[in-house]
Amino acid sequence: MKIKTPALVATTIGPIVTFVGYTLGAWLWPGFDGKVHAISDLAANDSPVQLLMSIVFLFGAACDIVVAIYAQALPKPARIVIFIAGLATIGLTVFATPTQDTSSLPHRIFAITSFVLFSIWPLFAIRKDKDAPPMLRPKAAWLGTLFLVAVSVWFLSLWLDKHSTIMGLGERIGVGVQGLYPALVLWHTWLWQRKRG
Repeated sequence: MKIKTPALVATTIGPIVTFVGYTLGAWLWPGFDGKVHAISDLAANDSPVQLLMSIVFLFGAACDIVVAIYAQALPKPARIVIFIAGLATIGLTVFATPTQDTSSLPHRIFAITSFVLFSIWPLFAIRKDKDAPPMLRPKAAWLGTLFLVAVSVWFLSLWLDKHSTIMGLGERIGVGVQGLYPALVLWHTWLWQRKRG
């Protein structure tokens, strides 16, 4: 099974559009401090850039779903996890936070689901067959998961700290890592398979 072109395109442009989107959203909102405030605040119901950010979130979710369908070198469980994570991103967009100072239970559930699944998906991508691409082998998958979980736990510690002045920055780093790691795995797998013919 191969990594097909739509998966490579989606895994490449997804993180780029997401980064540009929330950076542009923060820039268009005078006084918004992305280092302090969550990305979800940009898509809250009282945000002046809600439409832009909602489109960005939905585009990112669509890219995740494309990856889940076309990254066929990944075992099916990993693709299902990525697919569900993409659906969770749609959910957190539909159930936006009401205001900058409040949240909603559905939004939190979908956001936590998305963050957790994007942290642990490599465990579901483990392949033990002799033709397994290097980044899908057990040791690499476990190391990748530990790295993703460590970044997520660090962000969670900032999110739980009411006095943190870098929670927004921590979230952006976490989202960035969760976007770039699948791209690294897919491109590495595609190049490895291509080299082997």
